Amino acid sequence: MVLLLLLCPQSLVTMVDKSEVVQKELVQKAKLAEQAERYDDMAASMKAVTEEGTQLSNEERNLLSVAYKNVVGARRSSWRVVSSIEQKTEGS
Repeated sequence: MVLLLLLCPQSLVTMVDKSEVVQKELVQKAKLAEQAERYDDMAASMKAVTEEGTQLSNEERNLLSVAYKNVVGARRSSWRVVSSIEQKTEGS
């Protein structure tokens, strides 16, 4: 890595800049997904942000939290409906 920096410092800066751009694009995509109530897409975008390896900002942590809260909440609600229907059919 040091050798790379000595040989071509501009390419390293470009790699870092591209990583930041990708991360910002993913955060923007998550925000749009939230507005459209597409929480699965929001969660996928925020998961990709976490996989970049950098520490999350407060905004990014909040987006991640909202995404998974809504994904889990929707599945839990669906599970309750299925469970309720199952109990009704067993009781008949």
